[in-house]
Formats: sequence, C-alpha cells, structure tokens
Amino acid sequence: MANDDKLWQRGDMRVFLPLGLCLFAAPVAAQTPVVPPAAPTAVAPADLPPASTARPDEAMPDQAPEPAPEPENAPVPAAGADAADPAPMQASPFQLWLDNYRAGAIGRGLKAEWLDAALAGASFDAGVVARDRRQPDSPGAPTGYATYLDSKLPTRIGPGRSAAGAHRDALQRIAANSGVAPEILVAIWGIETFYGRVTGRFDLPSALASLAFDGRRAALFTGELDALVRIIGEGREDRASLKGSWAGAFGQPQFLPSSYLVYARDGDGDGRADIIASVPDSFASIAAYLTANGWQRGQPWGFRAIVPASLDRAAVANPVAPAACARPLSRHSRALPAADWRARGVIAINAPWPADTTPMTLVEPDGPGAGAFLVTANFRAIMAYNCSNYYALSVALLGDAVEPATR
Repeated sequence: MANDDKLWQRGDMRVFLPLGLCLFAAPVAAQTPVVPPAAPTAVAPADLPPASTARPDEAMPDQAPEPAPEPENAPVPAAGADAADPAPMQASPFQLWLDNYRAGAIGRGLKAEWLDAALAGASFDAGVVARDRRQPDSPGAPTGYATYLDSKLPTRIGPGRSAAGAHRDALQRIAANSGVAPEILVAIWGIETFYGRVTGRFDLPSALASLAFDGRRAALFTGELDALVRIIGEGREDRASLKGSWAGAFGQPQFLPSSYLVYARDGDGDGRADIIASVPDSFASIAAYLTANGWQRGQPWGFRAIVPASLDRAAVANPVAPAACARPLSRHSRALPAADWRARGVIAINAPWPADTTPMTLVEPDGPGAGAFLVTANFRAIMAYNCSNYYALSVALLGDAVEPATR
C-alpha cells in the first residue's frame, strides 16, 4: 500500500470511521492487556458529525482484563459495625469513569433509563484499547494499490454477482429513488462486510466505553457512545443485537452510531431502519450516505487511464492543499473538463468518456508512473465512506465487475 492509503479508523472518524473506517485487517497476535489509566477524567461532550464507516476486520480475539488484585490493607470495619458485613469494595477506575460519563450524558439530554439499558453489562475491554493504540499516527503501508486490490477483489466478485442477482429488485428500486448506481451499493456492502457475512462480534457499549475511557480519542468515542445510547433508548435497535467492530461500527454497512442516526433508512417498507438484519435497509442507508456526500445521479465514477509521458503534472496540480483527508487527496490533481484531459493525451482504458464538460481529476494512488485513474465527483463520494484511494478503487472496480448482475 502507498504511504497515504492504509485503511484505518478515522477520528475517520469512514465514516467515517471512513471505513474508518472496513473489515479487512489480517489476524494479529494477542498482546498484553492494556492497563487502564490510573485516574478517571471527565471528557467534553462531542458533536455527532457523520463519520466514515469503513472498519478493519474483527480478527483479534476478545481480551478480558485481568481482575485487580485484592488490596493488601483492606479497610477495617469501624467499631460497632457488624463484623459479618464485608469490607466495602473500591470502585475500579473504569466504573468511576462510567459514573462520570452517566452524569455528563444526562446533562447532554440523554435519559437515565436509556443509560441503564445501554450500559447494562458494559465492561472494560483491554483488547479493544490495544487495537486502537496500534493505529498509526498517519496511514501508511509498504504495498501498492495493485497488491491491495488483489487481496480484496478476486474473492468478492463471484459472491457479489450472486448477491446482486438475489437482490436485484431492491437494488433497482433504491437506485432509481436515490440516483446511486446499484453496483456501487453492492460493492460497498461487499467490501465492508462480505455481503453481510462479517459484521463484527464486539459488544458495542463495552467497546465504545473502553475507547472513550482510554482517552486517546475521548471526544470522538464519547460522542459515539452518546449516539449508541440514543439508538438503544429510542428502541431503534435491541441492546443484545448491537455487536460490531472494535471501533464501534455495526450492521451490514458498518455505520458508526452517529452515522446511523443521520443516514439509516427503511428500504423494505416495514417502517423501521434495520441495518443489522435487512439488506434493502442497508442498501437504502448506503445510498443516503453517498447522496449526502456528493454522489451525482447518472455520472460514472471514472476509469483506468494511460497518461502520456509528456503530461506536465505541475500544470494540472491542485493549487489548494486539502484541509482534510490530506495525504490521500494529495494524490489528486485539480479537476479539469473531460475534453481537456483528452486534449492532453490521456487515454481511457476499456471505458467510455463522460460528457466533455464533466469535471475529472487525475488520481495516481502510488505516485506518477505507477498507475493512473481519471475520476469524477462520485469517486470522492466513495472516499467519504473511507478516506482512502485504495478503498475507493476497491469499491469502484468491484462495482464494475458485478454491474452486469444488477441489470
């Protein structure tokens, strides 16, 4: 992977959490459980902006923290106290944090009974914190995009065509209503959860509370925990069904709780948005996310391209440095009309050109001379799901491969 394009949690958080956050990390070795911070600290309430939904694989076994040792000097009952009464137990730092969180959440408008329902059984998960701490400060990996695509596409094309055929009617209806290409809906579904087969197994309240308690990204995960409490409290999803990725994404589209509240849609007409069990609801929710992030009806995502050696890249460089998603977007040129790219000698590979006036951007995910694509605004919409050129290419090219089955 290029140095700017490893799938990781956005704080993507596609999505985030682009992907975000996506379900593809290889199994990792178990590590020594993380010791929770010595003292709890209050965290500021977080807004609930849309986040990337893509997430890595939940391949790491759950790791329960070791129980705290019995203190050597247990409190002695006061004179006159009932000798049969046990000595009072000291609350753990995580439990103290939960108490502080609860008080703050009520101040932010969440109901006490919602918190009771959502936090019942929540416990500190050292394995979740260990995974988060292994996230790099900046994305990067030694392999190229071709290697990345080889790891994602071959195993998903056949199942994707079968899944598209099985859900063709729902895909066509939702695509007609939203304007999002049906093959892209299938491709995101396939990349995120292998067509609903791999949705995660971590208890979401425990995972989000552990990450908020740890403090590395406290505001982000406190906000996501707030959103999850609301989902449970309002009866949108059942507490027992809320299992997902270590970073809090869940369901067949792998939405973070904040994204669920904004984008979850009823796609099957039963009156509720169920991204856990309903495939049509998952399609409709993905379509809502992409539409809100700039998807344009009737426009292709782009195509592979051959760039002539004579192309002056300085002349097509983007003069405005990206404020967000900076490293992946630094591989994008400025947008020029399709006719302008043709005049500069760029050749489309096995794809028609869009209308001459369509703005297109040159993307070279591994740098000049290592493979190129001309893309439209719809490629950027896919990147909103997970801010990675590799991720967006995997979705776009998988979509091309399964598209015949969606007709």
